[in-house]
Amino acid sequence: MAISLRGDQEISSVPTTKNKALRINLNTDIYGTFAEIGAGQETARNFFRSGAASGTIAKAMSAYDKDFSDAIYGIEQDKRYVTQPRLKKMLGHEIDLIEDRLSREKHPDKLFFSYANTVTTIDFAKKFKGHGWVGIRFQLDPLEGYNEIILHLRFKETDARLQQETLGILGVNLIYGAFYLNDNPKELVKSFYHNLSNDQLEIDMINFSGPRFMYVDNRLMSLQLLKNGMTNAVMFGPDGNNLLPAQVLYKKNILALRGSFRPVTKVNMDMFENAKKLFLAENKVEEDRTQIIFEITLSNLTAEGKINERDFLDRAELLCSLGQNVMITSFQQYFKLVEYFSEFTKERMALAMGVYNLIQIFDEKYYRNLSGGILEAFGKLFYRDLKVYMYPYKDKASGDYINSENLKVHPRMKELYKFFKNNGKLIDIKDFDPEILEIFSRTVLKMITNGEKGWEKMLPEGIAELIKQKRLFGYSKTRLKK
Repeated sequence: MAISLRGDQEISSVPTTKNKALRINLNTDIYGTFAEIGAGQETARNFFRSGAASGTIAKAMSAYDKDFSDAIYGIEQDKRYVTQPRLKKMLGHEIDLIEDRLSREKHPDKLFFSYANTVTTIDFAKKFKGHGWVGIRFQLDPLEGYNEIILHLRFKETDARLQQETLGILGVNLIYGAFYLNDNPKELVKSFYHNLSNDQLEIDMINFSGPRFMYVDNRLMSLQLLKNGMTNAVMFGPDGNNLLPAQVLYKKNILALRGSFRPVTKVNMDMFENAKKLFLAENKVEEDRTQIIFEITLSNLTAEGKINERDFLDRAELLCSLGQNVMITSFQQYFKLVEYFSEFTKERMALAMGVYNLIQIFDEKYYRNLSGGILEAFGKLFYRDLKVYMYPYKDKASGDYINSENLKVHPRMKELYKFFKNNGKLIDIKDFDPEILEIFSRTVLKMITNGEKGWEKMLPEGIAELIKQKRLFGYSKTRLKK
């Protein structure tokens, strides 16, 4: 059964918030509840003010008092209220009430929904701008199971009233998109910013689930947030579901490895294992408070002019199979990545990188947009409790291993390089495997796409089998060369 469009009006390609709410209200099949905690009832208000709300709104409520909220939705184990588990409880509870209180016999064509948000706006001291969870559980057929869209936002505005209005517009966009753009999730994600701007809020996590989104890969939806400029970093776990970076990184020691991972090679994993060993040996680092991240930059994904989603998913598939958390960021420069991590933790951080990436850090051309140039960047990079673990490179001409002792940087950078090396910020990875130093991802990728033999031995255990089984990176049995 398709959604009924009875009472729909002709509207522009980007309808106003009022028109979106009115279109929902005039659809006699859509009926549900609003439960909003922490920032007024701004979403419901838009529906009330647009007119004809009685056909859409079964109930609108705000359980502001914590005891009332706990009595309705239960007590959270961590005693927190602005969390994803709280939002999911709200959505589930309200849908159960609709199903319990409204007869299907009396309303055979109704498409029930539950919209909820749990939000904290900017604090009085204006130190924390606020954030929140927003979601909708909804039907697109009365005989079908419920679908769900959940997202996390961070406010950028510095006025609580403006944040409330922003939240109300976002809520209308979400409900409208759920019912009218569900067949095109990419456009649905874009629509969240209708009548809003990037200066008002950041959306840094989203997950789709349910029968209508069975074939939606949430990692691709994360990528859409990044491509659309809605956030600077997204993260997903080994199970492929999106993670909230702030939640994963909060008060953690962080070790990050940047690479193309196209595909992930023995060198990548050797760097990972050795850097992890060095990091965990640090005095201030506890293993159970440590988060390791494999990071890919958006510029790396767009190296060929545009993002190849299949290629992106191939890389993600392999890293997830190795049990790793993956982060995609728009931070081409390392100091911006470290600044981002510093929003969530003051604990020790480390970056693991090869010689080429370290040379780039000391290249002035990457800092021309900073008033303080490379010195400003290094101040931001090493002001934090940061270490850099350097993986060596084997020079083909001389056969020497290039490390921090014999690395050559631009003459103007020599003293700066010495300063950071001598202050213990730069540490060589010494227990590397010399047999694998000549393995490069680009070489492996070329061999796979050209159907050449021998690339399997360059990859970690199980990765070659996965590439063959799932036909990743253009692998094809029929193209194998003798």
